[in-house]
Amino acid sequence: MTVAVVEAYAGLARRVLAGPARLGRTRLVAVDGPSGAGKSVFATRLADALGALPGGARPPVVRTDDLLDGWDDQFTFWPRLEEWVLGPVRAGRPGAYRRYSWVHRRFLDRPVPVPAGPVLIVEGVSAARAAIRPELTLSVLVTAPADLRLSRALARDGAEIMPELRRWHAGERAHFAADGTGAAVDLVVDGAPDLPHDAARYYVRRSGGRARTAWPGKGGIRFRS
Repeated sequence: MTVAVVEAYAGLARRVLAGPARLGRTRLVAVDGPSGAGKSVFATRLADALGALPGGARPPVVRTDDLLDGWDDQFTFWPRLEEWVLGPVRAGRPGAYRRYSWVHRRFLDRPVPVPAGPVLIVEGVSAARAAIRPELTLSVLVTAPADLRLSRALARDGAEIMPELRRWHAGERAHFAADGTGAAVDLVVDGAPDLPHDAARYYVRRSGGRARTAWPGKGGIRFRS
C-alpha cells in the first residue's frame, strides 16, 4: 500500500527553521533524486516558502549541475562543493562558487556568492549522499517514473544528449542503490503526482524514507492507492 499526503511548503519551511542547525549555524537542506524528477522545482518552491515567512529571508539554492566539470563529473564534483560552499558556511563565512557553462565547457570567471545564513538548500543528484547526512537538517528525495523523467530531460536539453543521458541514468541507479538514499532520507516527494492540489503551495509526500518524528506531516490530506 502506498500512502500519499498533500502537504504545504509553508509548513515544511517552518519545520526546517525549527530544526537543528548542523552545518555550523546553518540548516542544510539536501534535495536529491534522479534527473528529471522535479528537484529544481521543489527546491525553488521551498526556498520561496522560506522567504515568505514573517521576518524570513529567501535562502540560497546551490544546484550541483552548476558545479559539474562536464558529464564525467557526475559524482566526483563533491570536493568542489565542499571547498567553495560547505566548508566556508560551516565556519560561518560566506562561500562562493564558479558556475560551469555547458555551452563553453568551462567554469565561468564570475563567482556566485553564497551567504552563511539560517538555511542553505543544495539541490542535485547525490546532494543527500551519506557523507553529508550527519550535517543535514532535512533530506528530500524527489521521484518520478523513468519514462517521464527521460522525456523531461530530452525536452529540456535536446535529443542529442541521449548517449550521455543513458550513461548518466545508469550512474544514478548505481549510486542510489549503493548509497541507500531512498531509505535514508527524511522525506520522499512525488515529482509527478496525479492528486489534485495547488502545486505552487503544496507538494505530495510519498511513503518511504526514515520518516523521522521531526517531519510528521501534520495537516496532510491522506490518499491511499
